[in-house]
Amino acid sequence: MAIGEIWQITREYDGLAGAGGVKDVSRQLSEALARSKRKVNVVLPLYGFMDPEGLGFKQEKFSLDIAIPYVGFDRRELVRVWSRKGLVDIYLLDAQRFQEKRSVYTYTVEDEAENPLHHQGAAHGDYFAMNILLQKAAIDLMICLKRRPDIIHCHDGHTALLPAMVREKEGYRQYFRNTGIVVTIHNAGIGYHQEVGDLPFAENVTGLPGRVIHENLLGGKFDPFLAASSYAVLNTVSENYARELRETDDDALTGWLGHHLLTKGVALTGVTNGINPEDFNTKKPDELSLAAGYCPKKGDLKGKKTCRKNLIKAIAEKSLGSIDQQGTLSRKYNLPLFTFIGRLTPQKGVDKLIEALRTLLPLDKKFQFLVLGTGAKELEDELIELTRDKNNQGRLCVLRGFDPQLANQIYAAGDFFLIPSRYEPCGLTDYIAQLFGNIPIVHHVGGLVKVRHGETGIAYEEHSSAALMGAMQLALQLYFDQPETMEEIQKKSIRQIDQLYTWDRVMEKYIALYEEALNLAATTT
Repeated sequence: MAIGEIWQITREYDGLAGAGGVKDVSRQLSEALARSKRKVNVVLPLYGFMDPEGLGFKQEKFSLDIAIPYVGFDRRELVRVWSRKGLVDIYLLDAQRFQEKRSVYTYTVEDEAENPLHHQGAAHGDYFAMNILLQKAAIDLMICLKRRPDIIHCHDGHTALLPAMVREKEGYRQYFRNTGIVVTIHNAGIGYHQEVGDLPFAENVTGLPGRVIHENLLGGKFDPFLAASSYAVLNTVSENYARELRETDDDALTGWLGHHLLTKGVALTGVTNGINPEDFNTKKPDELSLAAGYCPKKGDLKGKKTCRKNLIKAIAEKSLGSIDQQGTLSRKYNLPLFTFIGRLTPQKGVDKLIEALRTLLPLDKKFQFLVLGTGAKELEDELIELTRDKNNQGRLCVLRGFDPQLANQIYAAGDFFLIPSRYEPCGLTDYIAQLFGNIPIVHHVGGLVKVRHGETGIAYEEHSSAALMGAMQLALQLYFDQPETMEEIQKKSIRQIDQLYTWDRVMEKYIALYEEALNLAATTT
């Protein structure tokens, strides 16, 4: 079945707006599909932190008038449209609701300063209306442009109500009768569904029939993923995560979404995310802001040592610019360097990491540890407390914040990259670490099972500080006693990515989902 035109609807897109792995999938899958000679279009909000003209966008001559009614009164919101044509055509939706946002999903320090009720890190209070505006405007945009795509691909709960809107509204149903719809669940964890408890508000603002609202409740709230399951093909971002949601008690972390889908007889396919290795080509140091180039795929690691020396020197001299540095690393360039980059939250296993460090730092003096990220204040405080212990001076450094160039330098400098997540739908940082020759140490859960213990990384089964510490001790043994095994792991992990996980390969699995979605459309419209 020929698939010629695809529209991706998303809240994130790499290079424009991002907060997590959704941005990478949205861009890299879109570009892979476009390289396969398909017409690919992307729609996302124009947030307040984005400069459309500076990003190469031009404003369209038309605008969209979108109904966003609240209970008791009608409301409409004006949406202007910016576009950028290229390998992938991208449309930005310019509305006051989006322009007010300084961050994709949460309030910032500046927001809290302006309004004490907008707590830093808390979700936007109008998140549901934002999502509905995005979806309604995307639908109207396609109609305005007279485009009838073969596939609409909706990313995460923020866009998961589009299938119900398209199939339940008479005019939309006829217009998109030959269009298949896929919804990708990037994270099914509690707090990621974009559910809403105010059912009258949900019915008013979506325009969906009351039966759709009341037939798709999870924990008493209207759940977009459940609603999507009657109208679209659903997938999540790794085969093992799909299995965990349907077959294990880990589904409790989703509010039992997977088991509800199973009860409804809904299939949930797993497609493990891919990556573009060229985006992290360490042979091109200038593009990655590295001190030197190297090639772990061929065992050429001389430049990696230069990268480590350059970064540790900058940390020792506290010359990293505006990033908040707590603790330091001494200039002991031959000690193994453990690294962590990510959100400092229990979901990412940072609580277990802190417990492991408390035990291992005094037990073994022959390693250093470097952290980059922000997150839960209590976990940030506990890490900073560890850096201030006189016994940890020169061994533990916490960099609060995020900078992509600095992240690349940390990936390049590190020997081992920790991913101790409580759950992890897919995981992209393991790929990135591997491409930099930084061996991942992972809790073997969700999509992280793609890391094969002793072959492409180090894996442990139990989500505990003791198991994590044991994996770190194994890493130290490899570093000091089996450097040849480390080198083989570095080489083999990149070969596995080339063979299985480039987006050009993973894309074919999405094509199969698209064909399934077209078949579903043919039988339900």
